[in-house]
Amino acid sequence: MAKSKWCDLNKPLLDSLVGALRRHRLSLAGGDLLLMDGRWYVTHSGLLRIAVRKHCQGMRVQPVTEFCDSNSSRYAFRATVYTSPTCKGFVGYGDADPSNVSALVRGAEMRVAETRAVNRALRKAYGIGICSVEEIGSLAEPAQSSRESKKLPPQPANGNYGGPKVRDRLCQLIRQHQLDANLVKAYATDFCGAKTLREATREQAGPFRADQDRRNPSLGKAQGS
Repeated sequence: MAKSKWCDLNKPLLDSLVGALRRHRLSLAGGDLLLMDGRWYVTHSGLLRIAVRKHCQGMRVQPVTEFCDSNSSRYAFRATVYTSPTCKGFVGYGDADPSNVSALVRGAEMRVAETRAVNRALRKAYGIGICSVEEIGSLAEPAQSSRESKKLPPQPANGNYGGPKVRDRLCQLIRQHQLDANLVKAYATDFCGAKTLREATREQAGPFRADQDRRNPSLGKAQGS
């Protein structure tokens, strides 16, 4: 499956993929791993899947108020993951502001910071050495070529993909802002609360469409014309 999805996959990348899949029992089909700029990244959903499989006992997330400033959209969170009833907790911090998030999620810095904190805590708790895609933010965008940034992830056979309106919005956002297609898909999937974007129902995709219309009025006008 990996070779069919990434035709230029070399042996070192393939070996590291196989190692990650075996070591952490991740699912490539489920979107647990993404390949960007020649590196593998684990997704938020992949980390949560590991936590569930390892019987995570709980998680606590708190804002670090001294580093939060709503006026400048700067936020920081502290997440603590408890792997057992006697565990003292594995701590991870996450921060976000307009300078280190993708253009797609501008205005949602608080949620991005929280997700980054959770991801780092989960990676510490379960020994995941692969960085999560949500942690790299806008750093992944310049590394992609113009041609690559305009590519969309393969479309599912059932043609659902969260509905044609969501797919159209993703296409427009990727082309307009030169975003990484895999990163956009990961964010949309997390926003909709679905395991994969193709499984997102109309009810789940509706808030995402409304949110993108609010942040990018030009998208709604373009589709309505």
